[in-house]
Amino acid sequence: MTTNRAITFTAPGQVELREERLPAPAPGQALVQTITSAISPGSELLIFRGQFPPDLAVDESIPALSGQFAFPLKYGYSTVGRVITLGEDVPDTWLGQVVFAFHPHESHFLAAPAELIPIPPGFTAEEALFLPNMETAVTFLLDGQPLIGEQVAVFGQGIVGLLTTALLSRLPLASLVTLDKYAMRRETSLRIGAAASLDPASPDALERLEAHLQEDRPYRGADLVYELSGAPAALDQAIAAAGYHGRVVIGSWYGSKPAALHLGGRFHRDRIRLIGSQVSTIAPPLRGRWDTARRLETAWEMIRAVEPVQLITHHFPIEDAAQVYDLLDRQPDRAIQVVFTY
Repeated sequence: MTTNRAITFTAPGQVELREERLPAPAPGQALVQTITSAISPGSELLIFRGQFPPDLAVDESIPALSGQFAFPLKYGYSTVGRVITLGEDVPDTWLGQVVFAFHPHESHFLAAPAELIPIPPGFTAEEALFLPNMETAVTFLLDGQPLIGEQVAVFGQGIVGLLTTALLSRLPLASLVTLDKYAMRRETSLRIGAAASLDPASPDALERLEAHLQEDRPYRGADLVYELSGAPAALDQAIAAAGYHGRVVIGSWYGSKPAALHLGGRFHRDRIRLIGSQVSTIAPPLRGRWDTARRLETAWEMIRAVEPVQLITHHFPIEDAAQVYDLLDRQPDRAIQVVFTY
């Protein structure tokens, strides 16, 4: 038996570190001891605040996140650990391997080898923590299909928004402008590749965005807009920023927060297209040549290229979980990527 310490969301605004006993691995299972795990603030703060839809499965594609949204709940999906014990029928080659898992924040866990991703040579544990969010950013580019010479705007520069900006900046775009209400994120956005980064709460935000996009061009608006802020009100701004036949990729998960949209104006006449993007699946038109293995391989390559460890702003021991989520909830302007140590 192994004593496990698990971060558990127990009620809106409440987090506990709970202990539980794990049995020895069953046949076909491995016991993993966690080295580090990363918080994805957008989705995890929805859990922390209780803003999840209760009629929705947590994640049907991840075995460790099976079940419905309900308190108490263990959550999280970016964990790196070392395999320390094997059950029967698990090859000895797994013992001692450092692996990534889409798994909640806890000190130990049992998993089938199929649920573990060996970390490729040359990657550190902290670099591997960015795999799920980088895979999400790769998905956003696959779904948005940015073209050479396009004008692109990205609303939201949290960790997923910044990774998306970093990937977009590697393309021959005409312009790349980002928007976020926090100064630290805007400064980081400029450092990671944006040509300009604006405060969407500014009264003239859309006018300034249009000025950056248009310059001397005869056409208005962005060809492609990403809404990655997690704020439903930003979707209206994103639609307003799109030009004729523009594409708006909605990568945010709003949870139970409603999005009130004004669709009676330019949206209708300008044939603006809304594209829902989510990493659990690959869009049907791409499945002839893309599968999850190819997307993961691309995500690893982009981690090597972007070096996202530079986005880590805080390290906290797992014992400080309540303090960490309170920080992210009350002072989101102070942190970008927060990781737990064990």
